[in-house]
Amino acid sequence: MRIDVLTLFPQMVEPVIAASMLGRARSRGLVDIRVVDLRDYATGRHRTADDYQFGGGGGMVLKPEPIFAAVEALRTEAARVVLMDPRGRTLTQATAQALSRERHLILIAGRYEGVDERVGELLADDRISIGDYVVTGGELPALVVTDAVTRLLPGVLGAEGAAERESFASGLLEPPQYTRPEDFRGARVPEILLSGDHARVARWRREQALFLTWRRRPELLAEATLTEEERQLIQRFERGETPA
Repeated sequence: MRIDVLTLFPQMVEPVIAASMLGRARSRGLVDIRVVDLRDYATGRHRTADDYQFGGGGGMVLKPEPIFAAVEALRTEAARVVLMDPRGRTLTQATAQALSRERHLILIAGRYEGVDERVGELLADDRISIGDYVVTGGELPALVVTDAVTRLLPGVLGAEGAAERESFASGLLEPPQYTRPEDFRGARVPEILLSGDHARVARWRREQALFLTWRRRPELLAEATLTEEERQLIQRFERGETPA
């Protein structure tokens, strides 16, 4: 996969792309992530990429010309152009999985008061939001999308099946996780995790995931694929019982 991130502030994006999982995936050739400075596509002596908004009001708006020029220069036949937009559809694990099947993503990071509306209307194939809150620009949302998508690509995560075990991948929250020491300030690791019985451990983890999802994010259960036994477990939680 190739991912192009279009931004006025490449210095915000490149350090994150170069570090940790994303950096390793890029260096191994598992993903081609490029950070593109929108000012490289702006015209004029000052390479201006923003201007005052029509109709008045405070704040600047990103101009359409450099964004169109950048996308038209970078676009391949397989490209999907995504505008990071608080009015877009909310990023979910299912969205990330769908995007991970694309061959080329172009992510447009807005700034200031936003992006000229004609970018969304005439250029973007999709608009994505990472949540109902305000951040300073589209760089962080673009990085969130990049991370969520890249970790789903074959070979990126070291532990086989790691992506499938994480929160939301199965429709449920993750169960609790522990490491050494076994006893920390009187709080012990559950004995079942020390038993070596993989079947019991797997059952315990699934029950814990069900319980935590029921308690903290019950709305997720409506979309989760559950067995009849698991539905009965949830009924027990509702009666006040807790998993062992």
